[in-house]
Amino acid sequence: MEVLELVFLKDDGKTTTFSIENPVTPVNEQTVTSVMDTIISTGIFLTLGQHARKKGARIIQKSVSEVKINI
Repeated sequence: MEVLELVFLKDDGKTTTFSIENPVTPVNEQTVTSVMDTIISTGIFLTLGQHARKKGARIIQKSVSEVKINI
């Protein structure tokens, strides 16, 4: 499974990450930048604050394997 993480720097200097599971691939850098700009400019996520900035974006690839245990 892949997860696209959008990382923002909040007013207080801390980071906030929004995760999107199973993004459309390949991920378009211009689209990600535009979406992040829209999130900041519209202020739809109040937790970011008024002066939030983009910090980065990344794709995380996860692999999960079940381990059999005796119950």
